[in-house]
Amino acid sequence: MNILETLSQRGLVSQKSDAQLARVLEKPATLYIGFDPTAESMHIGNLLQIIMLSHFQRHGHRPICVVGGGTAMIGDPSGKSEERNLLGPETIERNMIGMKRQLQRFLDFDGGPNSALMVNNAEWLGKFTFIEFLRDVGKHFRLGEMLGKESVRKRLHSEAGLSFTEFCYQLLQAYDFLHLSRQYDCILQAGGDDQWGNIIAGIELARKLDHRQLYALTSPLITTAAGQKFGKTETGTVWLDPDKTRPYDFYQYWIRTDDRDVVKLLKYFTFLPIDQIAQLEKLVHAEPEKRQAQKILAQEVTKLVHGPEPAALAQKAAQILFGEKIAGLSDGDLNSIFADVPSTYFDEERLVEGIDLSDALCETKICPSRSTAKKLIRSGGVYLNNERVNVIDYKLTHKALASENILVLRTGKKKYHLCKKRSKGT
Repeated sequence: MNILETLSQRGLVSQKSDAQLARVLEKPATLYIGFDPTAESMHIGNLLQIIMLSHFQRHGHRPICVVGGGTAMIGDPSGKSEERNLLGPETIERNMIGMKRQLQRFLDFDGGPNSALMVNNAEWLGKFTFIEFLRDVGKHFRLGEMLGKESVRKRLHSEAGLSFTEFCYQLLQAYDFLHLSRQYDCILQAGGDDQWGNIIAGIELARKLDHRQLYALTSPLITTAAGQKFGKTETGTVWLDPDKTRPYDFYQYWIRTDDRDVVKLLKYFTFLPIDQIAQLEKLVHAEPEKRQAQKILAQEVTKLVHGPEPAALAQKAAQILFGEKIAGLSDGDLNSIFADVPSTYFDEERLVEGIDLSDALCETKICPSRSTAKKLIRSGGVYLNNERVNVIDYKLTHKALASENILVLRTGKKKYHLCKKRSKGT
């Protein structure tokens, strides 16, 4: 199947600059997408473009990831209501390392015929003097056309306004396309719909200077059925770095997807066959309460971004936090699942003798007194490793451990506490 047919089936094609693009892409071609190195991690707002590059590479094309080390010092005004904070070279270099690590999960950089390439546009933009850039690049742009760009118009009439620095951004991105065309025979630039004007500027520059035909392809900007911006939560950005957004929280973002959005996101963010997604769509309508499509979406995207083991653990964590029995896990698993849960240490010798459950509830400060603890146990409000315990004189021993050294107490639906075994000398 032609790459454009694949992308179109998945709803990933919004605009293309030439009706002949499908024919052009029947042969292996080089394309690029640009990424701003504004943080040490990318976020799920970048994920669609990464998936796009992966689709192209799977179809035999060569993807180039352009990190905007030069343009990040300027800031793209597209889709922004105010000017970005400008970054220094050291910050950009540090951010690039994190980005490359994440891109390697999706793209093959290992040197094959269509091996992915990562380049920094500071390498060529940084060589220009201001006079040289105005003479060699700026003279080919017309002010009327630049002012007509939607991203420019919006900012010009906003309270924040538009600086001359940002106004020149489209010249820099246009030159990126020209340079990559010359250096790597790159014929296609892809991106989100908000990049259309910048990409077209590069096509026009190559036409004027090199008399060469280049191409543009954009994907739709994602909004949820509820009208919310995709990728934002009450706690902020959903990052691809597990240190910034834990795999469990990442998994939960996807599993909470609205029924109205889940099929679209399965097409966008997974590589599942279209016919399999069609079967999941039927389940959305027939058995919405099972949320099977959301579970598959969360599993697949978490596996792509974080790997199979973190994805499996995130899935297990979700099941545990909805009441499934806690068993067969390691200390590391439980510490990860319950990273924000309070914990209390008990000496190993006490577990040998057996600790009264009511005493444990008091020592962990779950209950203020033994009488309150016993009343809670009697009423069925206490759970050990997610199994109800209603025996008043129940004793915690080594058999109560859910992992090597940890057992989990729970009261009510969501109030957890970890009890950890402390061995001699530790």
